[in-house]
Amino acid sequence: MNAQDYIAHTRRWLEQIVIGLNFCPFAAKPYRLGQVRIQVSEATTTEGLSADLIAEGEYLISRPWKEVETTLLIHPHVLSNFFDYNGYLREVEALIIEENWEGVLQVASFHPDYQFGGEAPDAVSNYTNRSPYPMLHLIREERLEAALEHYEAPEDIPNRNIARLEAMGRTGILDLLHQIKSKSKT
Repeated sequence: MNAQDYIAHTRRWLEQIVIGLNFCPFAAKPYRLGQVRIQVSEATTTEGLSADLIAEGEYLISRPWKEVETTLLIHPHVLSNFFDYNGYLREVEALIIEENWEGVLQVASFHPDYQFGGEAPDAVSNYTNRSPYPMLHLIREERLEAALEHYEAPEDIPNRNIARLEAMGRTGILDLLHQIKSKSKT
């Protein structure tokens, strides 16, 4: 697959799951306005991925939020094992400190095999953070804080998402994920 394929699948995941199922009520507007940057890392090592993450963080910080509000960095060639990916997130936390991004950027995590602590691997709740490919989501903290100020009960979002997934059932969400990766747009 090439970068365009990864991006196309990720766009469909955003449109049909993240926005379509309203998992993130803050995603629709920046996506509609073209303020979501989607990049593919060709890194095959965590060192290469860290370099790409730093480059994307610097890019995001250097642009006004009205131009680029957030970035999804897809990394299909490294950290395909979720437990390795989860361990790498500690490196990401250290990188945020090293780059002086505390209070500026935060990184959310999505992975095809995402598993919350204490949950069974096939628990439907894991699908709130499952994506077509491993990816890191760079978020401007000031924009997130602004969105949260205007949203009633943001702490209820995770439970609402899990309830929505439970209503769909595991088969329903798996079918949707399969469609996202199998569709070809021309």
